Amino acid sequence: MTSRKVWFITGAGRGLGVEIAKAALANGYAVVATGRDAGKVEAAIGANPNLHCVRLEVTSEAEARQAVASAVDRFGRIDVLVNNAGNFFAGFFEELSPAQVRGQIETLLFGPMNVTRAALPVMRRQRAGLLLTISSTAGIAGGAFCSAYAAAKFGVEGWIESLASEVAPFGIRSMLVEPGFFRTELLTTESTTYADGSIDDYAKRTAETVAAWTGMNGKQGGDPIKLAEALVQLAGHDDPPARFAAGVDAVQAFETKANTLRAQADAYRELSSSLGFANS
Repeated sequence: MTSRKVWFITGAGRGLGVEIAKAALANGYAVVATGRDAGKVEAAIGANPNLHCVRLEVTSEAEARQAVASAVDRFGRIDVLVNNAGNFFAGFFEELSPAQVRGQIETLLFGPMNVTRAALPVMRRQRAGLLLTISSTAGIAGGAFCSAYAAAKFGVEGWIESLASEVAPFGIRSMLVEPGFFRTELLTTESTTYADGSIDDYAKRTAETVAAWTGMNGKQGGDPIKLAEALVQLAGHDDPPARFAAGVDAVQAFETKANTLRAQADAYRELSSSLGFANS
């Protein structure tokens, strides 16, 4: 049991998850760090008396319940749930298999749903908690080669935006984080699976996109350490933002989408507004 706030972080064995765990520990919090291999998680973060590492495959409802129970047994509470675990199935929609698309949505949407469903009873008993969910600018605006990933992240956006009003009466807050390109491990072979090219019409663009993204890996402009520190700072606010655009490119994505939606609303405003019953 501990009197300090407790962070529960998924996907904490590498990438951004490691940096969030380190930042939370550096700020005096207790951390439950989860991943598919608890030993690798601890090795990545470093031993710490305030660190509890637990195996968790987020697509398993049973493992989600077990991991939450282990967190409560060790520290007595969960104050911040960070839904961070993820992967990336990249490719044109026609070339992604149904199994790949389903797998993407299982990990990125149903995975955080599993963990959140397990943690919410704890937070409701506490009448306090923060659901901090890592989304993406791909959840704000879709793009070519990202159809499965964007479908999952758009789902995350709608789910959390809806859930927020359901749990607010219990003192539970939510924050969506939409990172742009950060120098994490998302574009490595461990995290990214490219569709098997099978359609000639897409072959040239596939080769160009894969080459560009492979060349970008390790050169992204965003610093995951700074992002982790920013998230710890924002989580400490009494009223954290509903959405946080993480990175200059994310701010631009927000602004572009807002302007696009406004233009689309205005384009057929008269027709859109004429669709009610005449006597209403």
